Amino acid sequence: MQPAAPEPYSASAKAVWPTSAIPGRPGAHLRGDETEDANADHAERSHGVEDEAPPSGPESIPDTEPTEGAGLLDELRALLARFVIFPSEQALDAVTLWVAATHLQPAWQHAPRLAVVGPAKRCGKSRLLDVLTETVHAPMLTINTTPAAIFRSITEENPPTLLVDEADTIFGTPKQAEKNEEMRGLLNAGHQRGRYVTRVVGNDHTPHQFATFAMAALAGIGDLPDTVMDRSVVIRMRRRAEGESVKPFRSRRDTPALHELRDRIAAWTRPLLDEAANLEPEMPVEDRAADTWEPLVIVADLAGGAWPRLARSACAQMVAAEVAAEEDHPSGARILADIRRVFVAQREVDSLSTEELLHHLRQDVESPWVEWGRSGLTARDLGAMLREYGIKSGNVRMADGTQRKGYMRNKFLDAWRRYCPTVHPVDTQPVPSGNAQPAGPSEG
Repeated sequence: MQPAAPEPYSASAKAVWPTSAIPGRPGAHLRGDETEDANADHAERSHGVEDEAPPSGPESIPDTEPTEGAGLLDELRALLARFVIFPSEQALDAVTLWVAATHLQPAWQHAPRLAVVGPAKRCGKSRLLDVLTETVHAPMLTINTTPAAIFRSITEENPPTLLVDEADTIFGTPKQAEKNEEMRGLLNAGHQRGRYVTRVVGNDHTPHQFATFAMAALAGIGDLPDTVMDRSVVIRMRRRAEGESVKPFRSRRDTPALHELRDRIAAWTRPLLDEAANLEPEMPVEDRAADTWEPLVIVADLAGGAWPRLARSACAQMVAAEVAAEEDHPSGARILADIRRVFVAQREVDSLSTEELLHHLRQDVESPWVEWGRSGLTARDLGAMLREYGIKSGNVRMADGTQRKGYMRNKFLDAWRRYCPTVHPVDTQPVPSGNAQPAGPSEG
């Protein structure tokens, strides 16, 4: 069925788009009929139409025929925006899709977390959790709830949606994080279906497996533990600016409308359970990010309309933002990214002595390495960080013929590709240089 008002995304003829996603044909609803496209392209060429490069990226995906779900998602999006100021349109789209995805939890292989974080108080985190409580499937608030009580409340057939407010009081300090390690383990394990915790029950202490799979929303000041953030759709809230206003949320007045919409979303998704479970959509991201965002993209594809495009656009942009944030975080790949910048600034020399590398790292006054520890980043600190990535120092020969401890550029290539690919993409082979050469076997 043709969209009502298709837009000219390329010079070729319009593609035919199905009403909704098709089980067993991943991404079929996002691709036009190849034969028809080929015939149309041939016809245009015969009339002298010049070739144009086809659009690329999520923004180029044409709208599909909207289903009932598209209207429900539009309503939910408007209600969320009524009570909460979101940091971006993409964040609002993501939360809308996440809420709808909670009603299809038995279909998912992965249960995405929703990390609602902000730099300070009064950024709207708790308000968003209030609205989520009234719209998600089977909300379970975890205030003062033990991990044992939580996993005993989770069933495989109909898992609840966990809602954790003030998560910074659970993971904020190393002492708090150590005390709540079992909670973090529960949240990590529950991201993937089939991960259980084993506990003894009854007077005879019989071992029993408890399910952990359940979607969860966590709100707090500052970032959550890396293992939780890595499994989350991250919403970075901010305080309202002057002129921004939202409607106050009043449970007695506003809850009935939210519940009514929640029930209609549940009624729409219920017959789609098997279809959702069989879909494998084409994703704009890979690996764990794809696992986390897949339920949201599937919901968008089932809804149709503009939602397949909006979902993939939000996914691509928000994941890219988190990758950039991770590269800036000292505990992540920041050290690799900064070393990459040093080698680029030094014209891709084959190697640098440890002393010279540390000197260049400390030159950036905005980096964490100037004030790292008591006297800045040391050779020992650098070695400990890089060992996590399988990189060790060795003997290198300098341009003046002397030997020093240092790092070969080619030892970083694999780590750069894996952990900071957006920072000066690297070639397979290093650029030849005469500044330094390896001298004997490397350490370790």
